[in-house]
Amino acid sequence: MKVLLIGGGGREDALAWALRRSELLDTLHCAPGNAGIARHAECLPLGAEQVDEIVRHVAAERYDLVVVGPEAPLVAGLGDRLREGGTPVFGPSAAAAEIEGSKVFSKLFMSRQAIPSARFQVFGDAAEARGFLESQDAVYPLVVKADGLAAGKGVVIAGTRDSAVEAADGMLSGRSFGHAGRRIIVEELLQGREASCFVLADGERFVELASCQDYKRAFDGDQGPNTGGMGTYSPSAYLDAELRRTILETIVRPSIQGLAAENRPYHGVLYIGLMLTDDGPKVLEYNARFGDPETQVLMPRLDGDWLALLHACATGGLDGNPLRWKEEACVCVVMAAPGYPGSYPKGSPIDGIETVEQSGKVELFHAGTARDESGRLVTNGGRVLGVSALERDVATAREAAYDAVGRIRWEGVYYRTDIAFDAVGRSVTGSGKP
Repeated sequence: MKVLLIGGGGREDALAWALRRSELLDTLHCAPGNAGIARHAECLPLGAEQVDEIVRHVAAERYDLVVVGPEAPLVAGLGDRLREGGTPVFGPSAAAAEIEGSKVFSKLFMSRQAIPSARFQVFGDAAEARGFLESQDAVYPLVVKADGLAAGKGVVIAGTRDSAVEAADGMLSGRSFGHAGRRIIVEELLQGREASCFVLADGERFVELASCQDYKRAFDGDQGPNTGGMGTYSPSAYLDAELRRTILETIVRPSIQGLAAENRPYHGVLYIGLMLTDDGPKVLEYNARFGDPETQVLMPRLDGDWLALLHACATGGLDGNPLRWKEEACVCVVMAAPGYPGSYPKGSPIDGIETVEQSGKVELFHAGTARDESGRLVTNGGRVLGVSALERDVATAREAAYDAVGRIRWEGVYYRTDIAFDAVGRSVTGSGKP
């Protein structure tokens, strides 16, 4: 098959790594790619959000499959445009991708489909939002969310009225996230443990992927601002077989069936961010694409062909049978630039990466890297590398990942030191390989 992969982050590097291992693959291109993806694919000078240019390129090149990594081009309708031209696409339509593209739509959808989630209110006027946030009806801490896409940063956990009002004003005025914040969600802060659920869907059928545990906060101990993700591991130590069945029946199935019933059939991967509360699992958010960095632990664990699976999703060929997963656990630690998730420098030389790659003990997935004029590898983003180790158990994988992290350096590098620490030694009865 001739495949085009859209995107240029750590998720896409992991996807390129997995696609390259398929016996079905003949040619792999990536738009725009990064320094790591260039190891697996020919990188093209096309930005992921250049929809018109990508459509023209695909029409000229006659790809067998286009895999869309990031959410923005999906929300902008890239999948629809390519399907109209007869190209199979792994990724939902713009209508289905609205499940991520609009948090207001997402919350109203959950209400219509009776999917458990946090109580919420919608505001489009700053004065009305301020009035609620300063009233006795507002229970703190609470959560303020921008409606539209904000690169994973449009969520503020506000512990006080002042911080909530500041967040709401910043969003609704357009200062914080531009048009993405012109409507906001104010919702209760769910208490419990976060977990990640992924399913592949072909419009009608779906199959569950392996469980993951993500770490969103910037600093150890789940402190600091929310990020796109500072690390993850798989399988989750907190999702046993019974809990996974509950999630599939009360959340996943009504989500997929509800989208189909509303004439938004879902093709691709659906990510569901969950909070495991005392009242059962509840939805925090949907994503219309693979998670980052969860993809960096899912790809190494699949005991099968990712390209065959993605093509089946795109063409309506999923058979609904459970997937096979390797017995080993995988841990990914994200290495970030100083200042992330706020502003951060670029262009810092990265040292030690060749030694780690030659060891063969971990996979290095490039999120924000580039080559400078001399060809040296440098930082080019907030999250720079995802260091993933596949080992016999979480403890061993964690040790291998952090050993590799300690060998890689650039100015100001930082990372959490507690990824998967809470899972070490924890056993989940009946969880199985996923």
